[in-house]
Amino acid sequence: MNHRTELEAAKSILAKALQRASESNTHQITKLHIAIGEIAELNRDLIQSHWREISKGTLAEPAQLHFRLVVAEVQCMACFKTYHPEGGEIHCPHCGSFGAKILAGEEFTLEAIE
Repeated sequence: MNHRTELEAAKSILAKALQRASESNTHQITKLHIAIGEIAELNRDLIQSHWREISKGTLAEPAQLHFRLVVAEVQCMACFKTYHPEGGEIHCPHCGSFGAKILAGEEFTLEAIE
């Protein structure tokens, strides 16, 4: 895993949070609610670590990050049934196929700020 990915994710959340705060005339951000997919391949601890560094001196510096895990769901491309990929394995338990479309679980979005 590349640490740059988590740094870019943290920067993206900071930019969105500061933009929303500016639009609503907020002077301090205390909490950020973030949805993160279980197969998003992002390390929450690294995002938190980068957050502490990049938010210094901004109105988001005191903000706590609260993550909500989005459970993965995929749809088999052979039988079209949906399932949860166990252990990240994209292998249909219904028909045995390996091809699937990801429906949920790759998200990384800012849901709300306080």
